[in-house]
Amino acid sequence: MLEFILWKNTAVNQTRGNHTMKKLTTGKIWQFAAGQFGWAMLSGIISNWLVYFYQPDEVAISQGQTVFIPQGLAILGIITVIGGITALGRVFDAFTDPMIASLSDRCTSKNGRRIPFLKWASLPLALATVLVFWSPVNEKSWINAAFLLVMVLAYYLFITAYCTPYNALISELGHTQQERLNISTAISFTFIAGTAVAYLAPAIWGIFVPALGRVGAIRLTFTVMAAVAWLCMLVPVFCIREKEYVNTVPVQESAFHSLAATFRNGEFRKFVGSDIFYWIALTMFQTGLPFFVTSLLKLPETMTTLYFVGMTALSVLFYLPVNKLTPKFGKKRMLLFAFVMFSTAFFYTGFMGKIPFLSAAAQGFVLMVFAALPMAIFGILPQAMVADIAESDSVTTGSNREGMFFAARTFAFKLGQSLSMLIFTAVSTIGTGTGTGYRVAAFGAALFCGIGAVLLVFYNENKINAVIAGTQNGK
Repeated sequence: MLEFILWKNTAVNQTRGNHTMKKLTTGKIWQFAAGQFGWAMLSGIISNWLVYFYQPDEVAISQGQTVFIPQGLAILGIITVIGGITALGRVFDAFTDPMIASLSDRCTSKNGRRIPFLKWASLPLALATVLVFWSPVNEKSWINAAFLLVMVLAYYLFITAYCTPYNALISELGHTQQERLNISTAISFTFIAGTAVAYLAPAIWGIFVPALGRVGAIRLTFTVMAAVAWLCMLVPVFCIREKEYVNTVPVQESAFHSLAATFRNGEFRKFVGSDIFYWIALTMFQTGLPFFVTSLLKLPETMTTLYFVGMTALSVLFYLPVNKLTPKFGKKRMLLFAFVMFSTAFFYTGFMGKIPFLSAAAQGFVLMVFAALPMAIFGILPQAMVADIAESDSVTTGSNREGMFFAARTFAFKLGQSLSMLIFTAVSTIGTGTGTGYRVAAFGAALFCGIGAVLLVFYNENKINAVIAGTQNGK
């Protein structure tokens, strides 16, 4: 069925302006999506397991987890070491986004503006992800903290160098709104699949623990995952000839001027404002999920894998309905619905372990089921919305800033993620051993999600669609 959706509009060529370009076949769409599977796996390793590895709870320590960096509120008495490192990494990441986007938008390579970045960033990204977990001192040490900071900064630099040009291709490879929605659907599938594989890590490292110990088993697991991710990230590099599908002129603007021009788009500002709060909420929830399972529900850490994989599998079932219903209801209304569902799910999470009429496992199952649909909606639609805004802006301004629009989005929400990591790692220290801090984090995620919904109400989707429709009708 998904194949049919992606295939039904794939004519051989598409005319844009005075040039004829190839349209992506179904096979090419999935080759492009393979790259997302790769970097999503690496992103999932960092977002899901970094804090869990470096700020372990009592359960993990009892299972042999080494404490590598100073714990507690060690920086100015208000910030944890891991919280400061992750937040600084996100801030650094946010500021490199527009620089990489500008370099990509201005690139004059014979192989296109985007593919060269994907080629050269893939291997350093995979290596940096592995080294994040490879502390040089086998005990608690500030040396480990310094090494971790360097590796986190390297990770964020290289994932920006890969993802920003990759995301820009969504707008450029898709020549209509439906094509962009189809591409977004495919890459959303591979994104969630890659993230799900990252959540499988405890089940994998559990196999190697008897031979290698907990830390060695974790490192081996992440090394194997990173190798697989690297190969996947190379698939679009060698399978898609960018200039056969994309006809854009490199921009001449500086990074600052291009970023400023991007944020002058009023509808983009409204969308990004909403998106920031969504990512604050999601980051708090995603970082906290292993702790919700082990500290609130008192279940084994392997249950984290079960719940997330189950959530992922269920969300995939909603991909086709979301793809089909979006043209009818609009992206904005679908996202508002998802905001409400996610906010409810996060609020419910704050009560897990305290619901007397449900077993701990059943409480986790309820969360898994309820979060699946909004996960599918947010997995598909935001990227398509940014692509639409970029297309509309290109029509009205005559400048092809696709890379900068995606970079500006990530610039904004990564600042939000930085704040989220500071909040989560700080509040998680409340009532250590009781799980109170994790409950506060869940309630906070629900609040931030609600704020995001309110901001999205002001986004004028009809204005964007009218500009695009006018252009396409004029072809």
